[in-house]
Amino acid sequence: MTDTGFHFDQPLWFFGLLLILPVAIWLARSAAKAAQGAIHRYADPHLLPYLTGTRDLRTSERWGRFLRWCLLWTLLLTAMAGPRWDYRDIRLFHPGNNLLVLLDISRSMLAEDVSPNRLGRARQELQDLIVQDRQVRLGLIVFATVPHVLSPITEDIGSILNALPALSADLASPELQGSSPTRALTRAESLLAGLPEDSARSILLISDGDFEEPGLADQVGRLADQGVRLHVLGVGTPEGATVPAPQGGVVVDPRDPSRAPVRSALNEPLLESLAVRGKGLYLRADFRDADTRQILEAAAASRLPPEASDARTRIWNERYWLPVLLLVVLLIPQFRSLPSRRRRPARRSEGAQP
Repeated sequence: MTDTGFHFDQPLWFFGLLLILPVAIWLARSAAKAAQGAIHRYADPHLLPYLTGTRDLRTSERWGRFLRWCLLWTLLLTAMAGPRWDYRDIRLFHPGNNLLVLLDISRSMLAEDVSPNRLGRARQELQDLIVQDRQVRLGLIVFATVPHVLSPITEDIGSILNALPALSADLASPELQGSSPTRALTRAESLLAGLPEDSARSILLISDGDFEEPGLADQVGRLADQGVRLHVLGVGTPEGATVPAPQGGVVVDPRDPSRAPVRSALNEPLLESLAVRGKGLYLRADFRDADTRQILEAAAASRLPPEASDARTRIWNERYWLPVLLLVVLLIPQFRSLPSRRRRPARRSEGAQP
């Protein structure tokens, strides 16, 4: 097959043109045989149509129909041969680099120790991650007590980018406040399990670390043993800030008799330990692009050789419909010229009543 320009995908169909010669020989012999038939012994050729109700085709008519059939047959074979030109290169699917983001949207992420608040800073970091990404497939899970999959692993980063403005703590039920990264990790594990084993699989946890869950470090270590690395992006400050309440004001500790406001701080020791256990990176979120760039570089550490990511296939623009269209145009007059059969009215017999 040629690499560029006009060509046929299945040129062997043109062997069907060899059928034209036997058909021409058969047509010539059948015409000669018909001219020597027994009926010609009883009447002159110009009287035969009146006797038989039909007439023999003239030589020009016979070969004209044959040439018309040859044209239609050639167009049909041309369509079956698959004419094509113009193409586009499509990158083949291959096991590559995958990063699943777990975004904490619990009530503590509304603390304003960073501007505009922790969740707003997390959205900015996620937007920077999407804008800078060039070689990693992304997915997004938001979680508080219950995880919600906003996007599975996909190359359509535009869908994730469009969902960012809607990310808020209101997505979590007010009756189920808190943060449960273990459930989010379990959901992430089920999504990553469907990817090829030889692909690079990573999880990015964006949180303030304001949670206490037993067994979390063991879960992270088990995922690391399976080849799923955990990177952590901490949001907030060690000094912390009060947590806004859903109805206004601040969240207070119901166990404190003085009703002191709950103060949430960035738990960097916990987040760093999780990143170490997950064989990943820990970074604190800031306004610079260096943190997201480092995470993308770490997530792009694919197990595949570099040339595997450049595998492409050529998709040709098929033009078989052009001879088919011309074939239909040539056949339409044939259907219009078919004789219409009209029913003749029955003759009335003599004496019949009207």
